[in-house]
Amino acid sequence: MARRPIAIVAALVLLVEAVGIVILNAVMARLVEAQSMSLDGLDPDAMVTGTWALGIVSGVLLALCAAVALIAAVRDRRPGRAGRGLLIGCAVIHGLLGAVTVGLIGWGAFAAMMVVLGLVVLTLVAYGKEPEAPKTAAPEGEPTPA
Repeated sequence: MARRPIAIVAALVLLVEAVGIVILNAVMARLVEAQSMSLDGLDPDAMVTGTWALGIVSGVLLALCAAVALIAAVRDRRPGRAGRGLLIGCAVIHGLLGAVTVGLIGWGAFAAMMVVLGLVVLTLVAYGKEPEAPKTAAPEGEPTPA
């Protein structure tokens, strides 16, 4: 089955996205700082701090999602409950952001978001329910089949 390569590719894409989000927010924070921009009288320093915080937190969460997918691929087992919850949240956010990017950026960005969404969902589906272990032991008192 192709679940290991899917999870590895999903982890790599999420890691690249994490780095990209941090870089994008760093550039936006620099622009806000250089222009002394404010939004409705907000302190520009608060805007810079908020932009940095958003970038770092988003990057860390995406890197955590990448780690969950990579661990699932290495172990070839589905992620635990917290890991699945994290990947589901990541998929939901990518779906919502994909819908927003159509209007703001265009169909290319939407397609990129949907590729990431598809990889995360494929990782979750590929590592679905674990099959039950076959029962090999015979009940007590009965001979084992030869």
